[in-house]
Amino acid sequence: MSTTNETPFESPAFEAPEPERFQHPVVEAYAPPLAEEVIVPGDQGAAAVAAPAPDPRLAIDSNSAWLTRLGDELIAWFKTLASAAVYATLIVTFGFQVARVEGMSMAPTLQDQDRLIVNKLAYRVGDPHVGDIVMLYYPLKPEKSFVKRVIAEEGDQVRVVDGRVYRNDVPLDDSFVPPEYRSHDDWGPQVIPEGYYFVMGDHRNNSSDSRHWGFVPKKYIIGKVQLRWWPLGHARVF
Repeated sequence: MSTTNETPFESPAFEAPEPERFQHPVVEAYAPPLAEEVIVPGDQGAAAVAAPAPDPRLAIDSNSAWLTRLGDELIAWFKTLASAAVYATLIVTFGFQVARVEGMSMAPTLQDQDRLIVNKLAYRVGDPHVGDIVMLYYPLKPEKSFVKRVIAEEGDQVRVVDGRVYRNDVPLDDSFVPPEYRSHDDWGPQVIPEGYYFVMGDHRNNSSDSRHWGFVPKKYIIGKVQLRWWPLGHARVF
């Protein structure tokens, strides 16, 4: 409530009437905050607003995080490569092996420079069988390896008459041998000892095999030739 200034006369003071009891309340209007002033070239009347200086700690933290991520990725790649190397070693040592044919002793089934996949697990869980094409260590020089076909197993009697192979007096089906690859030699008869196998090349008149250097112990048989993968046009599963 406001009052007027008193006059020099002693007259009763005039009191302003009180505001109405139910006068509408005054509501303060909302005013949005003013936007920061921006310096426009040539506008000298505006106040300059200085940009805050970058915090060097933020740059250090960013670089540190990037280096940490890079280190984690390098470690992950290293673990992946190390695992792949271990798996490859295990596969080559205990599972499969890539081999290359040198020579024509297994023609026409296999040709010189054919690439093969040899299943080394096949004979860890089972035994070679007649007709299998196998990779083996040369009994007279084990640092060398050959590819031959199993002709007879332990306990079998083998003999060759004029190039014709008999197993337990039964002629083998050698229709896969072309006439020009047949031999005319004689061998045997002999019984295959326990733990040994009799092997021959399909090119009968051009193969060094059990007819010349004897039986092959099972421990010298590396694995079964499973696949010829090169040349691609002649790929074949055995």
